[in-house]
Formats: sequence, C-alpha cells, structure tokens
Amino acid sequence: MNAFPPIEAQDRPARLTVGVVGAGRVGPALAASLQLAGHRPVAVSGVSDASVRRAAELLPDVPVVPPAEVLARADLVLLTVPDDALAGLVSGLAETGAVRPGQLLVHTSGRYGTAVLDPATRAGALPLALHPAMTFTGTPVDVQRLAGCSFGVTSPDELRMAAEALVIEMGGEPEWIAEASRPLYHAALAIGANHLVTLVAQSMELLRKAGVEAPDRMLGPLLGAALDNALRSGDAALTGPVARGDAGTVAAHVTELRKHAPQSVAGYLAMARTTADRALAHGLLKPELAEDLLVVLADVSADVSKGRADGGRGGDTSHGRPPGDSPEALPHDGPDQGGPDAADGPDPDDDHPGPDTPEDGPGTDEGPGPGTGPQGGDR
Repeated sequence: MNAFPPIEAQDRPARLTVGVVGAGRVGPALAASLQLAGHRPVAVSGVSDASVRRAAELLPDVPVVPPAEVLARADLVLLTVPDDALAGLVSGLAETGAVRPGQLLVHTSGRYGTAVLDPATRAGALPLALHPAMTFTGTPVDVQRLAGCSFGVTSPDELRMAAEALVIEMGGEPEWIAEASRPLYHAALAIGANHLVTLVAQSMELLRKAGVEAPDRMLGPLLGAALDNALRSGDAALTGPVARGDAGTVAAHVTELRKHAPQSVAGYLAMARTTADRALAHGLLKPELAEDLLVVLADVSADVSKGRADGGRGGDTSHGRPPGDSPEALPHDGPDQGGPDAADGPDPDDDHPGPDTPEDGPGTDEGPGPGTGPQGGDR
C-alpha cells in the first residue's frame, strides 16, 4: 500500500495556497515564482527586519505571521531556513500539531532529502525536497534567474509528478537526486559556487594590490572564458603555470603572496596541488615536469608549516630539492596521494549554492542563525 495518495496528472499542484516559513533570500523568490504560475501566496514568516522588508518587496500584501499560522493557512508550505535549523523546525511544527494531513511540505536545503521531514510525514504531510542550484540575492532578479535553473529534487515515488510539476512551474528543470547522495550533491555545488566567490574576491584584492584600477573589468572576460571552457571541456580546459609545469613561476607566486598576502598562501598551495594532480592524471602535465613542481609545492608547504611552528617567523624560503630527497619521500606526490579524483565533490546556497545553496546557493540566508523549535531562522 502506498504511503501517500496517488496524484493524477489532472491533480498536479496548481492553484494552491502557498506559505513561506523563513523569509530569507530563497523563500520569497520561490513563492513569487509560484505566484506567476497561478498559485496564491497567503502567509509568510520572518524573524528579522530584513526578512520582513524582503517579504514586502517580493510578496506585497502577503501577511507576516508566526510559522504555525503559515501552516494553518497554506496547502503548500516552503520551509526555507538554514540547514542546521531545519530538523528542529520540522520537529517543533509536528509536535505542536501545526502540520495538516495532505499538506505539501517542501524544503529547499541542498544537504537534506526527505528524511529530515519524517516527523511531519508521520503527521500526514506530503514531503518534497526541492533545492534550486542558484545563488540568490534577495531581490526580484532572483525570480528571473529561476528560468532554466536546475533543481535538485528528492521525493517519494508517489510524489514525483507533483515535484516535477512544481519545479517546471517555477521555470526550473528537475534533476533527481537520491536521498543518500544529497550531501555529496551539495558539497559539489559548494565547491563550484561558494568557493568560486571566495577565489574571485581574493583575486580582485590581489590585483588591486598590484595596481590594477579595475580588477573586475580585467577578470570578467578571463573568468567568463575559463568557466565556459571548463563547462565544455572539463580538465582539458586547464591552462597556466601549474598545468604547464612551470615550477619557477609557481615558486615566484608563492614568494610574492607571502610578502603581500600571507593569508592567501595556504589556499594557493592547496589549489596548486589539486590542479597538478588533475593535470597529471589527464595527461596535460608531463611527469618529469610534475616532479619538480611537486617538490616546490612540498618545500614551500613545509616552510609555511615551519613558520607557523616558529610563531610566524618563517623559515628558509629556498625552493630547491633538499639533497638526497626522492619523489617517493615527498608528502604529496601526484594524484594517487589522495588527489581530487578520490573526493571530488554547499551553501548555493548562500545562497544556496548553491550555489546560497538556496538556502543556501549554493550559504545560509539572512537571519539570526540556526534556531530550535518551530521558529528557526531564515534561509
């Protein structure tokens, strides 16, 4: 016997009353998108002044009420709170009797599937996990960005049609993710989207220090081309000194970073080693050049570690190979040493990843932070 009543094509989720628990960057945008498809937002909850203002902008005339009241008014409820607040929110709503049988309960966390909704499911709710793989700003532009956006979808088999219909009505494309694969899926988005923001911001800071007046203008075409090439060709798109095996250039980079941006050195080394692993594994980096490059990276890494142990005084910055050392003795010697192929896979939401990890992105949305019980925070 099915745990949920069958949903026929003619009964697809349409013309439903919609509620939002957590008026962060994601919830109001999704509700506004559903409104364009003919659904009717009727209630929203928010815990900060910014949330209330955001709800007023994207969902004008929709009343702001407590979470339990949102569930009392809506057929379809969007739970758009930070990941760490979601389980407590669901449990609190179920324990207080706020969940109604037959009510569609949708969360937008990339990390979780539908199991996190089990307390509400036992109370009769119909559980869906719909995670937009998009970064959110909390402004009306988010509604436009949903067009063509992929959603990571997890649902019971009996609700797949309903999940698919909701995503399509929001202008998105459903991508089915198994319950057990949700954390890996979300980690992949965080690496691609959330970490990208950090890398770009760091690159702009360094360019300003180098005297570039408009780093955004300089990076725009370069990063756009790199992203397009990577999406089309994957690792074959790798270029630059690491992929070429220019050990001297890499050593010079690290020397300059240690002088002008020491906080960037650890990240540069980690990414350079990962890039070298991938370039070597895919035949882009010649083994004889990789050996010298990995020696440089290992030596510099040891210097950084020694500097920390010495209280930041630093050690010898020589980048030559220590006498008698062999590649086998290096702490990181190629892709078999736990390179990215071994584990190659956020927050958007912060915004969401996903990429705000819509919650997240890809991050977590504005709000006081994770909460317990039915209130929670805003995603």
